[in-house]
Amino acid sequence: MKDTISAPFSAELIRQRTAAGWQMVSIEWRRELPDAEAPTEGAFDEQIPYGLRISADCKRLEVEPGEHQALMEIMEGLAQDFPYSAIVSALNEKGFRMRDGRTWNRVAVFNMIPRLIEVGPRFFSSEEWQKRRQRFESARPPEIS
Repeated sequence: MKDTISAPFSAELIRQRTAAGWQMVSIEWRRELPDAEAPTEGAFDEQIPYGLRISADCKRLEVEPGEHQALMEIMEGLAQDFPYSAIVSALNEKGFRMRDGRTWNRVAVFNMIPRLIEVGPRFFSSEEWQKRRQRFESARPPEIS
């Protein structure tokens, strides 16, 4: 059970939960950063995963449409066993850019593979992937047995 505490934390609360059979496994601390206090070094080092962005309400991550499409393009190229150079050319010709605004290169596409592994299950079950898959499978020449 995750218990959100809105009042000051007390030893009594711990006794109540323990008596009810609960065992404390974690405590999370949070505070608002005063305007006069600068963030500590490295406080925001964690990158937002490619294909996602912070939502307008700043409470969650949501799909970033352009990056999502770039990931789909990379996934499709890999599924069709295209070389990295062909995937890079397709991305750049379609106007996709990396997060820093530069054009894609083979190393950047290769570095997206861990991210593709993370999003693969969602991609493969999406309607968009099914349409792409049908399109590239129908374009594939028949196999010779």
